[in-house]
Amino acid sequence: MATRKAAEPAKTPTRATSSTTRPRRARDSLSRDIIVAAADRVVEREGLDRLTFQAIGEELGAHPTSIYRHFRDKDELLLALIDTLRARSYSGGLVATDDWLDDLRRQAHLIHDHYMRYPEFALQMALRRPTDFSSMEFSIGALRRGGYDREQAALYARALGQLIRSASSIQAALTALPADVQDSDELTWQMDFRRLDAEEFPAITWAGDTLPAVRDPRAWETALDLLLESIERHAPGT
Repeated sequence: MATRKAAEPAKTPTRATSSTTRPRRARDSLSRDIIVAAADRVVEREGLDRLTFQAIGEELGAHPTSIYRHFRDKDELLLALIDTLRARSYSGGLVATDDWLDDLRRQAHLIHDHYMRYPEFALQMALRRPTDFSSMEFSIGALRRGGYDREQAALYARALGQLIRSASSIQAALTALPADVQDSDELTWQMDFRRLDAEEFPAITWAGDTLPAVRDPRAWETALDLLLESIERHAPGT
C-alpha cells in the first residue's frame, strides 16, 4: 500500500522588495562627508525642495535618525553642503598672478559661475561661511598689490564681493525657476514693455528693442567691466 507523501511545510510569505532597495548600512559607517555627498546627489537629482533626512537616509540605506548624530538639523547640513560646493567651484582657481586686476576679474567669474552652477542655493549662499575667508584673502591681497592702503583694500574688497554676489544671486534665482516660468516671464516683460505709454516712459520707449533681456549675459559682463574699471581708475599711482 502506497504511503501518503508528507505535506511540505507551508512557506512564510515574504514581502516583495524593490530591486532598487538598498541594504541597510552598518550603524557606525556614516560620516559628515558621506552624508553631505548623499545630500548633493539628492539635490542634483530631485531639487533642493526634496532634500530631507528621509531622502538622504533612503539614498544611503540608513535610518534618517542616524543622520542626527552628525547634523543637528537640515540647516546645519545645508551649510556644510554649501561649503563643499564652494570648495569644488573655487578649487585651484584662487591663485595670485602678476596682474592684480585680472586676478579680481577671474575671481568674479569663479563666484558668478558658482552661483549659476548651483542656482537653487542662491539664497543660502548669501550666508558667510569659513570658505569665504580664502576668497576675501584673495581680494584684499589683489587690491594691496594694486597699491591700495589697508583701509581702502578692505572696503573695496567688501564692496566688490557684495556687488558680484548680489548680481549673481539675482541671475541665479531666475535660472532656478522652471524653464516654462522663465520663458513666460520674459515674454510678459517684452509684451508689457511694448505697451508702455511713450509720454510716461519716454526713456524706455527711446531705448526700444535695444534693452537687453534680463537673462542676457552681456548685462553681467558689462556690470563687471564697470566695477573693475572704477577700481583700476582709483588705484593709487594710476
